Amino acid sequence: MTLPRQRGLTEQAADAAIDTACRLPRLPSIRNEFNDIADRAVKDQMTYRGFLAELLMTECDDRARRRSERRIKAAGFPREKSLRAFDFDANPNIDAATVHTLASCEWIKKSQPLCLIGDSGTGKSHMLIALGTEAAMKGYRVRYTLATKLVNELVEAADEKQLNKTIARYGRVDLLCIDELGYMELDRHGAELLFQVLTEREEKNSVAIASNESFGGWTKTFTDPRLCAAIVDRLTFNGTIIETGTDSYRLASTRARAEEHVAS
Repeated sequence: MTLPRQRGLTEQAADAAIDTACRLPRLPSIRNEFNDIADRAVKDQMTYRGFLAELLMTECDDRARRRSERRIKAAGFPREKSLRAFDFDANPNIDAATVHTLASCEWIKKSQPLCLIGDSGTGKSHMLIALGTEAAMKGYRVRYTLATKLVNELVEAADEKQLNKTIARYGRVDLLCIDELGYMELDRHGAELLFQVLTEREEKNSVAIASNESFGGWTKTFTDPRLCAAIVDRLTFNGTIIETGTDSYRLASTRARAEEHVAS
């Protein structure tokens, strides 16, 4: 479709032409913002080139934002968590410099693993979700899941002869975040299926896990010692291990608020 071109358009006709022209190549941000940008251009005495650049940058910025929102939604995070909202002062076991280095996502680019190990309430899940969100914002495909949910899905897929397809789907994402690993004992079949996912991703795509058990206690989850050792090996080789400690700052924060309430 070719739009009719005229010189000397009225302002109303020009607005209508811009609206139509932006719909064809799908430029919704320019269509929605061009009036305000045009007014600013007049006020700031922008050149034609400056005005055009402002329009195009608005569209590009909004497209990047929408892509980022889609990736975050596709990751399946159970709630929003950010690094900015994490209280590093409340948990001195977690080194802020290390975490901010991880936020650059260089480890994902290198297909390296990340392990967050510590007791409940020490910030593991917050950190896992926040770093996964950072990765999604930087353009990586991310998937979040609970360990038990993943194993149950794999067992069902195996029963329905869809195991290879399911493993391949989990193998394709750039970062797989597995939360609550170690909370429940897995039978040998479930552990072996999880091992297949980790093997599919080994040195090809990153895995980040959060666990309330130290590696020495993983034999309670993976009861076969050899399989347990193989899983630990795949989750730690060339990776980063952050130990978040044993003192629940979440519980400490709750107590502090309760004490303030009593005092008031």
